[in-house]
Amino acid sequence: MHRELITFEVQGQVFAIDIMAIREIRAWTPVTRLPQVPAHVAGVVNLRGTVLPVIDLAARLGWTPTQASARHAIIVTQLGGKACGLIVESVSDIVTIPAGALQPPPAGAGDAVVRFLEGLAAIGETMVMVLDLPALGGADVLAEAA
Repeated sequence: MHRELITFEVQGQVFAIDIMAIREIRAWTPVTRLPQVPAHVAGVVNLRGTVLPVIDLAARLGWTPTQASARHAIIVTQLGGKACGLIVESVSDIVTIPAGALQPPPAGAGDAVVRFLEGLAAIGETMVMVLDLPALGGADVLAEAA
């Protein structure tokens, strides 16, 4: 059994999401900011007539907020049972890993990112952080944005 992942970059770090969780990958579209939402909620965009909340993944991971430009992308996925966009710097590749290749994050790591990880996978010479989408935000995060 193998898993297919989409790899992408956020602040120079390589992350991945299971390909089955991704609805589409869109070119950057400017977002409409909303008042009184958490700092990691960049705003909303119109996705074929539907209001799509967009999360600044860098800010959600506790890093410096993204200064989005035309080179950024939005990965549309299901988060907390609702469609949600994630701002990423670039989408890299589709990779396949064996089911047992995912290793748990290191115990005792102080980085706030670890709580959002499903695990780590070595792909070639690169260590890829596989995101745990349910940990990124449940219905409460999206309810504030939608």
